[in-house]
Parts: sequence; C-alpha cells; structure tokens
Amino acid sequence: MDAVLYTNSHTLTAAPYYRTVGREVEVFEHVYRQKLPLLLKGPTGSGKSRLVEYMAHRLHQELITVSCHDETSAVDLLGRYIVQSANTVWQDGPLTRAVRSGAIIYIDEIAEARPDTIVALHSLTDHRRMLFLDRHNEALQAPDSFMLVASFNPGYQKGWKELKPSTRQRFVSLAMNYPPQEVEVEIIAAESQVERQIAEKLVRLAAKIRALVELGLAESSSTRLLVDAAKLIACGLPARLACRVAIVEPLTDDADTAAALNDLSALYF
Repeated sequence: MDAVLYTNSHTLTAAPYYRTVGREVEVFEHVYRQKLPLLLKGPTGSGKSRLVEYMAHRLHQELITVSCHDETSAVDLLGRYIVQSANTVWQDGPLTRAVRSGAIIYIDEIAEARPDTIVALHSLTDHRRMLFLDRHNEALQAPDSFMLVASFNPGYQKGWKELKPSTRQRFVSLAMNYPPQEVEVEIIAAESQVERQIAEKLVRLAAKIRALVELGLAESSSTRLLVDAAKLIACGLPARLACRVAIVEPLTDDADTAAALNDLSALYF
C-alpha cells in the first residue's frame, strides 16, 4: 500500500506575518537568485515554515509543501502510474509538479523520509538541476524560478535519523532558533492580538521551560505553542487553562512532568 503524502500547493495573495530575526531573508533571496538549494535547521516552531511562506510571497512564486514521514518514498515525490477508467496514466508527484511549473518546493522534515527519497533529490541539488523520472523515461530541467528548500530538526533526531554529510553538503544551510525574548514578545502580540503584558509573561514562561533540561523533554516550548496559548487567552480562555492545553499537554504525556509545568505556569498566571 502506498504511503499517504501530505502536500499543499498555493500562491499566497496576502503576505503572511513574519518578523525577521537576523539576515535570513537576505540569505534566502541570494540563495534563490543563485539557483541553489537551501536547508533550514532548527527546532519545531522556530519559524522555518513561516519563513518559506513569507519568501514565496515576497518572490511571487507558487509554494508546494511536502510533509515527510518515515514511509515517504521517492515515488511519492516523483509520481506514479495510476489506473483511470480503462487506461494507465502517469500522475506527477509534488516534486515533479514543482519542477515543471518552476515553483518553490518545501520538503519539511526531510530526515524523516526514506533514503531513496533523498537520493532522488541529488540531481536537483548540484549543477545539473535536473530531475530524472526513470519510471516515466523522462528528464526535466528545472527552470530558473524553481527552488528546493528542505528542513529538519537536529535536536529532535538525536542521531536516530540524521542527514548524511554528503547530502548536507549539497545544500546551503541556514540555522534558525527561537527569537530573542523582546522579538518573541512582538511576534506573539502581533500574531494573537493579545495584550503585550500577557505576551511578556508567556515568553518568560517559555524561557524557564527551555532552561529546564532536567525534565528531559523531547522538544521545548516553541514560539508556535506560545502563539496558540496567546490566541486562546485573547478570546477569553483562562490563562492557566490556555497554558495547560496549548503548552504543557503538547510537550509531555508524563503526569509528573505535566504537573511540574502546570505549577510553573501558575507562577506567571
């Protein structure tokens, strides 16, 4: 049975909100102009996907997004023959569609995909900028507007699923992390329309959680979770409850750890 591949293709008509933290927009634009592939590295919820959406709009390009999982194969990206009525027809995968149309393709969590998936990208990440469809006996030359962007979370993988050095060296790499506190407050307030005082408390709470390495959390409190909590508070949900369902519960299933995090949030709200 073929694995389900979650994709999304769209051209944004309105610019998504994005607050620059460093020189990531400048780097992205130069990488795009030089027709190079880009790898975004950073923890979940640090703005990788939002940056790609923002840049696709800024560059006036269609964006095709692929969310990888451990069953994502090269066939899922490239395409396959399917039966339609009494005929067998070729159906392009998202990567093939992106190359044909000259879109930006964003492959999220690329390290989760099967090795053959990553190998299929190699000819697009060097001077050839070509995609080979062996099953369809076709070779596609990527147009100038095409760009390959991938992301992965080094901290989450912890050596279990890492990108090979030979693959990583095919990409220009851009490290992303949670923004400085004053910038994170600005982001939360802008995204959620919550009062700045609430945004400041959420950021201080997140800073405390991120410092508690002894809790052994697989991932820490992301900016995305803080925005979710702020949106719930802004629409009237009590702050402690909002923190519990939007921050604590997504971070852990351990009852003791959850209790400790709830106690921590009670210090701020």
